Amino acid sequence: VQLQASGGGLVQAGGSLRLSCAASGSIFSINVMGWYRQAPGNQRELVATMTNSGITNYSNSVKGRFTISRENAKNTVYMQMNSLKPEDTAVYYCNAEVLNKEYVRSNYWGQGTLVTVSS
Repeated sequence: VQLQASGGGLVQAGGSLRLSCAASGSIFSINVMGWYRQAPGNQRELVATMTNSGITNYSNSVKGRFTISRENAKNTVYMQMNSLKPEDTAVYYCNAEVLNKEYVRSNYWGQGTLVTVSS
């Protein structure tokens, strides 16, 4: 299973970006998909997750500004990021809890996409 993330970039404070992450490979189903981020010198932290039934979980720091969504048929997760702040600058990683076609459940990470918010 591979996760391919895209959509990062450089944006001014107050701007918007949309991240995408598509999972491919031996996939039977994906329970949870989500986004984490890691800023320089910091640990990786949860940003937002979404179950395949639509239940979401957001970090308090992004509530009301970021929106996570999924296209289950495409094994893809998105995150619309609005009102970006310099403190949102980080490498963003997508994550998926995958049940493969052999019914083995594993956790996978994407390669990371850099989001830089200038002040």
